[in-house]
Amino acid sequence: MKFSHLNELAACCREDGKTIGQLMLAEQALESGQSEEQVFRQMADYFGVMKEAVRRGLDEPVPSRSGLTGGDAVRVKEYMERGDASLGKEACLAMAYALSVSEVNASMGRIVATPTAGSCGIIPGAFVSSQERFGWADDKLVMGLFAAGAIGYVIANNSFISGAEGGCQAEVGSAIGMAAGALTELRGGTPEQAVHAVGLALKNSLGLICDPVGGLVEIPCIVRNGFGAVTALAAADMALAGVRSVIPSDEVIQVMLEVGGAMPDKHRETGMGGLAQTPTGKRIVKDLYGKKKSAGGNEKGQEKEKGKGKGETEGEGGAS
Repeated sequence: MKFSHLNELAACCREDGKTIGQLMLAEQALESGQSEEQVFRQMADYFGVMKEAVRRGLDEPVPSRSGLTGGDAVRVKEYMERGDASLGKEACLAMAYALSVSEVNASMGRIVATPTAGSCGIIPGAFVSSQERFGWADDKLVMGLFAAGAIGYVIANNSFISGAEGGCQAEVGSAIGMAAGALTELRGGTPEQAVHAVGLALKNSLGLICDPVGGLVEIPCIVRNGFGAVTALAAADMALAGVRSVIPSDEVIQVMLEVGGAMPDKHRETGMGGLAQTPTGKRIVKDLYGKKKSAGGNEKGQEKEKGKGKGETEGEGGAS
């Protein structure tokens, strides 16, 4: 790649006279040895999968395999349709769409990991709702996915995208940053504005722990996807309004690395802390697996159960 940091990405766009999406498409074609048309078609297929997941979770409630979650996307959409939403229709719809995709993932449905299965609803929620609002063609959104991919590439190579490594700030936070930057570009923002949107989004996610109840990508993962889509819209609006990330976005990414590295193991997807170790969280684990887990109890046992839950959820969900 011609860039390894966000400031370099913006500079390359200026030099080549391209958007972030256009630059990433060209770089991906060069790296893969395929034509730009071939690479574009593959990304278009991914966007099709995203849209299918959005629809599936809204056509009817989609229960998870565990039975712990499902139907929240439908609830939010029905609430929005009553006209009572404080967020307004557009943001509430993004939230419902993000919940839908995340619920499809929890039901072992087909999704695209963006950048992980645990954060799979944020980009589709923000993108598909914006597409409907502004009347964008699919091809425009596909270019937005290339922009999001360029941002994710920088984050992944300079910090974390895995909750096990850096907490939920690495999964949900990265997805919010990717969506915010790409949306800024889709709305006509400059590469520099898109980069500021990434920094604004990531700053609002720093320190977010990964504490899945029962090791499943459900509680609190699904609702965090819903909130994440709304935050992405907010960050894009701030950047388009001229709000800048006073701490450069590349430095924010380095802080995410620092914070993730300092985060205790119990707050990095092990199920040993946070919401997973509340009285209700432990009761859910007992009901699911038929054994009682004490606070700070058998770590190997918990890791075994965590691995089982994570694999079940991400096996199909992360296939794309």
